[in-house]
Amino acid sequence: MSIHPDDKNWTWVLDQVCPECGFDAGSFDPLTMPEAIRSNASEWVGLLTDPQVRERPRPDKWSALEYGCHIRDVFVLFNERLRLMLENDDPTYQNWDQDATAVSERYGEQDPNDVLPAIAHAAEALADRFESVSGDQWARPGTRSDGAKFTVHSFAQYLIHDPVHHLHDVQDGYAELAAATT
Repeated sequence: MSIHPDDKNWTWVLDQVCPECGFDAGSFDPLTMPEAIRSNASEWVGLLTDPQVRERPRPDKWSALEYGCHIRDVFVLFNERLRLMLENDDPTYQNWDQDATAVSERYGEQDPNDVLPAIAHAAEALADRFESVSGDQWARPGTRSDGAKFTVHSFAQYLIHDPVHHLHDVQDGYAELAAATT
């Protein structure tokens, strides 16, 4: 069994608590983004140095390594989207198919020793860019290719759910792997 493509419109996390990971994006203060991003990135160190980093807990669920590659790419992509929002008037972002990227970039075959510093670098760049946001910039708009509208403020709340949620996914995955061996 392979991974089923995720076609959910995750913007609902701006309006309600995520029932899977418990994160409340609506109450998240975007002024804390730099700290939140850096903290999240540091959590991946322990997860990507685990001996089971390449193992999928189930055939239809990504391994910790695959999730780590995804988070690296999320940090890179959202840094570019944030740059567009800060430098352009209501930019529209190109679509990103995360599942196609996972396949084309061979997430499961990458070296965790390369992925870890790449996560740290991408997180630092994104955190630095969020540190530069001030005043009216938090209200600058951007539009996703499907028409979903964001401000820098809501974009931050939407974004931070992804790495938080995937930490939860990986921790659950390692618990599933541990349960399968006992």
